[in-house]
This record gives sequence, C-alpha cells and structure tokens, in this order.
Amino acid sequence: MSKKKVPKRILNNPRYLAMQALVKIESGDAYSNLLLNELIASHEIPDVDKGLFTELVYGTTARKLTLDFYLKPFIKNMKKVDQWVKQLLYLSIYQMEFLDRVPDHAILNDAVEIAKAYGNQGIGKFVNGVLRNIQRSELPNTNEMTNKVKRLSIEASMPEWLINKLIRQYGFETTEQLAFSLLKPAKSSGRLDLKRITRNEAIKQLEEQGLDVEKSEVSPYGVVASKGAFAKTWLFREGTLTVQDESSMLVAPTLELTGSEKVLDACAAPGGKTTHIAQLLDDGAVTALDIYEHKVKLIEENAQRLGLSDKITTQIMDAQDVAQQFAPESFDAILVDAPCSGLGLMRRKPDIKYNKSTQDFKELPKIQLNILESCAKVLKSAGILTYSTCTIVKEENEEVVEKFLKNHPEFTLMTPKMNEKMSGYIKENLFQILPQDEFTDGFFISVFKKN
Repeated sequence: MSKKKVPKRILNNPRYLAMQALVKIESGDAYSNLLLNELIASHEIPDVDKGLFTELVYGTTARKLTLDFYLKPFIKNMKKVDQWVKQLLYLSIYQMEFLDRVPDHAILNDAVEIAKAYGNQGIGKFVNGVLRNIQRSELPNTNEMTNKVKRLSIEASMPEWLINKLIRQYGFETTEQLAFSLLKPAKSSGRLDLKRITRNEAIKQLEEQGLDVEKSEVSPYGVVASKGAFAKTWLFREGTLTVQDESSMLVAPTLELTGSEKVLDACAAPGGKTTHIAQLLDDGAVTALDIYEHKVKLIEENAQRLGLSDKITTQIMDAQDVAQQFAPESFDAILVDAPCSGLGLMRRKPDIKYNKSTQDFKELPKIQLNILESCAKVLKSAGILTYSTCTIVKEENEEVVEKFLKNHPEFTLMTPKMNEKMSGYIKENLFQILPQDEFTDGFFISVFKKN
C-alpha cells in the first residue's frame, strides 16, 4: 500500500479507515471484528462517524461477491487495479446501492479525495470515472442467471462451494434463507448476573441510559438492544452485565450445576461461558484452559471485571492434553466448547465466509474428537460433559458426537436443558440453531452423562 503522507483530515475519515480495514481483511492479516475495535481505539473518529465506519466494513465485507459482480463490467482489467483501489470502489458502490442516508455526490467526492491523497491525481481521475459511469448506468442483473447456485452465490455473497455444502445438508430453501439472513445486522445482546440484578431491574436502568432494551426470548439470562451499546453502560462497567450472543448463553446451563461442582472449561477463551459457569456456582470452582497465553489473559480480564476471579483458575494448556495433565475423575462437569470452523458466526464475522476451505472440515473434527476423548477420562462418574460448537455442519457436530459415543459406551446422550422455545430446536437429543432461526449466532449443543 501507499507510503505517501496522507493529510490528517483524510486519516480520520471513516471511508479512508474502512478502506484500510478492508485491505487488511482481504489479505488475511486481521479478523474484521478485532480490527474494527483496534482502529476505533487508535484513531480520532468522531462518535457520529463510528457507526458509518462499522457499517462500511461489515457491509462491504458481507457483500463482497455482489460488489465484485457489480464492478467488473466497468473495469477492463481488474488484475491491474491495486487492492486498495478495489476496496475503495467496493465500499463506494456499497454506499451507493445499499445505504440511503448518504447522497451519491458525497460518496464520490470522498472517494476521489481519498484516491488522490493516498495515491495520485491519476488514480483520483480513474476512481471518479468508474463511479460516475456506474452512477449513470444500470448495474448487471442476476435475473438472467439460470444456475440457481451461482445466482445465490452472487446475490447473497457466499462462495459456491459453501452453498453446495450447505445444500447437501439442509436443502436449497433453508440454505437460501440462511445465506440472505447473514446480510442483516447482528443484534446486540448481553448476559446478566441474575444473582445481582433481575432482568426487569436491568432493563429499567439500561433504558434510563438511552438503550432500547427487551428480554431475550432465547435465554433467561439475556437482554437484547435495538439501540445503544451495552459496553458503554455502568451495568457493564460494574460487572453485572457482559456482552454475549444469545445462543452462547444456552451452553452453561446445560451442565445442570447445583453450585458446588468442580468444573473444567477446556477451550475457554475469551471467557464468556467460563464466567457464566462461575455465576452459576456458589462454593464451586472453574478451571479454564486455552492454548495461547494472550487468550488466557482475556479470560482473566473478563473474570476480574465480573468479580469472579475467586472462582476461576486459568491455565495455558492444549485441551487435547487434559488427560495427561489432570488425574482421572478430577471434575464433576466439563464443557468442551470446541475450536471449530465458526460458520455459525458469519453474520457477526462476515469474512469467515471467504476464509474457509474444504480442508478445514477434515482437520477440525479430528481435533474436536481428540479433545472429547481426553476430557472424558477426567470426568467423574455421573458427571456431565457438554460438547458445543459455533458451527452448523455435521462433520463438526453430529458426526463427532456419533464417533464419540461409539468409542465410549459409558456415556449416554442426554436432552440439553432448554426453555420451551429453544427445546423446539432439539432433534434426537441434539440442539442446532441456524443463524436465520432467531437471528442469533448459529450454534450446536450436545450433552453427555457418564454412567
């Protein structure tokens, strides 16, 4: 990318920062959600522009294949266009086609100014010419496409191989619903410590701070906001509330804790489920593991903010080595929220759609099964082991469960503990929620009891 000194008025422009972020995401140097937080923290972005910046990065990433389809007819040789120029054009087309609140002339002016400041006058003229040509013309239409998979791939911006994979498991109609649902923005949701506050009390206090909040229908611990940020509230700062997706809140209660258990969270970072487990305990304790030191620190930070450090012990450890590090029957309950492809998170992390390959579905199930095998040995008799993932494919979910049960006849598959509404997503004792079902993250949960 350019080494040219860029004027300060451009440096903090949300469109310029969005272009920078999109280049890093495209190159695989950063995950969208982490990069956004980093750029917002390191630049003087006015509060009024933070929403636009976030919308541009997530929206452009989520619709990347659609935007590329729109742009190609207006450029003779895409291969010769620098990556930063492509991303500037993508985010400009995204604004013109999918955002109503910004007039086209403002979009074009900003794009040309950024192109000249970051590149040169020639690139500025090129960007201006392309965008004005698009403004005057009709964009290419998918209506003439006869291959319904290719058409869905362009319209919903999902790679064809992934669409075909999901069709084989769920059928075309469900896959179509899933793909388009990912283009809608994610909900803001938070988990409450119900030992410290009721949902009604929390909603009243959050509304006083300007949030538009209601009870989650997915989890009895959750609240959902259509307006406002939970992380800016004093309930968050004092540790009564933490940000967590609704479907993720369903996991800890499936361990059916009574309060005094010794629990292992084998793949714990960043600590959302670990802290939920700790909140369900009285005099019990949680041992939380992660393979990376910086991720273990995230667990510790979360535990400290929520006032749960006395109940949580962290260790740097590969969960596949649990049986070598702990004595047999060390724990009353174990959570394996396994490393996975993360396809259930595609709404919240749209770059996942483009970064996975068929190889992931060969390697990850081996790791998942290894972790389960290792954890099974350190669970006490009559103990509960919950296996969960934030993915939606059978290789990482149903097939792992099937192999584990085949290898371990001493375990019985139980019905996960859920409220009445969520119980509707349980089939053959396995819970699977898709991103379009309740507009949460896609999630899988299975529960085993050691006989």
